[in-house]
Amino acid sequence: MKIGSLSDIKKELTFLDTKELSVLLLDLAKFSTDNKAFLYFKLFERENPRLFVQLVQEEIDLEFQKSNTRNYHFAKKSAQVIRRKMNKSLKLTKDKETLIELIIYFCEQFKLYGFLDFRHPVIDNLYRVQVGKIEKLILGLHEDLQYDYQEKLALLKENFK
Repeated sequence: MKIGSLSDIKKELTFLDTKELSVLLLDLAKFSTDNKAFLYFKLFERENPRLFVQLVQEEIDLEFQKSNTRNYHFAKKSAQVIRRKMNKSLKLTKDKETLIELIIYFCEQFKLYGFLDFRHPVIDNLYRVQVGKIEKLILGLHEDLQYDYQEKLALLKENFK
């Protein structure tokens, strides 16, 4: 079965009335939890733009509290699981500021929970990649915002050396 292009779907959606669209969206939301989460945040972020950031930060906190840091192997696996969950949440937004805030929060928690103390190459590389993502995202922001985030980025980098 060949699936049509996005432009075909867009054209077809213009012919549907609001009731048909709402039924279609609800069916899509029932299909997967990712779709449901995406729809939820898109509907309610207009009322509270910080809602998404708060919920993802709570989820990251919960994952870090559950993490196992008894030795480097368990710490590495826990860090990878947390990063995977965070990346899944990051797909729900395109706002660069939100992405930067969440990745910075992840890195701060990463240091706080002592993952960098192991000096394991996989753990160190995971942290470096996240810091690199922050650097790339900062370049796409307005100069005033860049300055604010550059200070936070410098703190993340200096503690890692």
